[in-house]
Amino acid sequence: MSTCEQCAPDRESAEWLAALRGDGREHRDAVERLHALLLRAARFEVTRRRRVLPHLRGGDFDDIALEAADDALVSILRRLDDYRGLSRFTTWAYKFALYEAAVKLRRRAWQGREIPLDAERWSPDRAAGTPDVALERGEELSELSAAIRTALSPRQREVFVALALNDVPIDVLAERLGSTRGALYKTLHDARRKLRAALGRSNDG
Repeated sequence: MSTCEQCAPDRESAEWLAALRGDGREHRDAVERLHALLLRAARFEVTRRRRVLPHLRGGDFDDIALEAADDALVSILRRLDDYRGLSRFTTWAYKFALYEAAVKLRRRAWQGREIPLDAERWSPDRAAGTPDVALERGEELSELSAAIRTALSPRQREVFVALALNDVPIDVLAERLGSTRGALYKTLHDARRKLRAALGRSNDG
């Protein structure tokens, strides 16, 4: 079955688009209805993930959900032309709120926490887990640790240690380093490529 780059939206989705692109009362009503939908989506995502932030109060979660809905609304209104009609408009819009809520919760989870960037503070024993696993994988992890120190640039080490070894959310790291998700993905990709090459040479030797 073939797919289309841009399908004709269903009637309800077309009505959403027309109202949001319009002006006057119809536009204002559509924006209010869309924000209400986004707020429900954000609250759903916040409720689903709130166990990762047990120290926050209920009002904090309400603030996060509202902020997520606000930011999602701005993004959607700016990107209406990106809607391709492959799903219902409300389904497409819903994902913006889920994403914004997840990002804001991850940022709140790391708020005030030090982000581990230093390869010297990462030990193979820590990454290996149980003593039995550490013994079995000790040699491999030692080689990886050495490759991280010698094969990567300082920036690549920071990004690899934070993202790959310490599970720092990429949006959190981008904010702390003043970078972008795309730039960090590129740096991580290059770091992994260098490590594979370095470990391959080590194994060949």
